[in-house]
Amino acid sequence: MSQDAALHHIHEHWHASVVRRDIDGLMTLYTDDAVFESPLVWAALPEGGTGILKGKTAIRDFFETGFRSPQNGLGRWYRTSVFFSNGQQLAWEYPRQTPEGDQIDLMEMIDVSGGLIAHHRVYWGWVGIRTLSSLPGR
Repeated sequence: MSQDAALHHIHEHWHASVVRRDIDGLMTLYTDDAVFESPLVWAALPEGGTGILKGKTAIRDFFETGFRSPQNGLGRWYRTSVFFSNGQQLAWEYPRQTPEGDQIDLMEMIDVSGGLIAHHRVYWGWVGIRTLSSLPGR
């Protein structure tokens, strides 16, 4: 698979896997030593403290836990087909404003290595931060 095809594949299949709660499909997109960073990691796993997960096993455990809580209100998962890439990094937005109203606003930034996600960072907008600050334990 070419690098461009791999980037398109990640863009399409990451979103589809999360929406379907397909943990196996999602994990096929990550390298074994991938790093995942998100304020949600910090909020959901306060004992971890850093907001950073290292390795596919830790990332899988985190998503499996989230997939078991479908009513957590953390995402409507609306996005457009627009993404940006320089051939090594991939970025797209889950915008605040959607056709059905506001949702949590996220920006996904992904470093790709060998056609897989090596480093995945999620940046939260103001609606997302407001939601995180209202989670139990925060």
